[in-house]
Amino acid sequence: MNLSLYSVNAFIVLDTDGHRVVAKYYSPKGRSHSGIPDPNKGLQNLKEQRAFEKGLFSKTKKNFPSDAVTKPNQHGTSAYGDIILYDGHLAVYRHSLDLLFYMLGEPLENELMLHSALSAFMDALHVLLRNQVEKRAVLENLDCVILCLDETIDDGIIVETDPTTIASRVSRPRADATDIVINEQTILNAYQTVKEKMQQRIGQF
Repeated sequence: MNLSLYSVNAFIVLDTDGHRVVAKYYSPKGRSHSGIPDPNKGLQNLKEQRAFEKGLFSKTKKNFPSDAVTKPNQHGTSAYGDIILYDGHLAVYRHSLDLLFYMLGEPLENELMLHSALSAFMDALHVLLRNQVEKRAVLENLDCVILCLDETIDDGIIVETDPTTIASRVSRPRADATDIVINEQTILNAYQTVKEKMQQRIGQF
């Protein structure tokens, strides 16, 4: 069993043709400093990663019946999903419309922990995308998807498994994100204010 905090080796989203939509491989420096070998040693470049993803898709696509895309559950995700061992990785995956979501860990990783993290991420994403978790919506809101992932996993460490908390952190507006409309009237008002202040100052002498 993996006793370190580094539970997630990779997060991958593929479409139903096996093409990459989102992928993030975790090789944190803290793992190597602790003497823990890098589980993604053979996945350092795009060519290796694409080959791995192609094989992973081939192993998992057969587990989805032909009607999986058209019969989502009440949360918008398909009930179909599973856990497999593939090429030295424990892969937990779920299906949503035309996408496949994978969370990868080491072979002896706690599968319930990986499943909990994946479920939390997907539930939060459904809140943020209003249950439209499909390829087009994910690509159009890629920044939101990445933020959602970062609130769930930090450098391979699962940091949050409550979907409500994750969604609220991603959707919360920044403290300095106040919209200020600058137009001709705004400039005239500012000029008038400065003019009045100057007249008051001159009147004091």
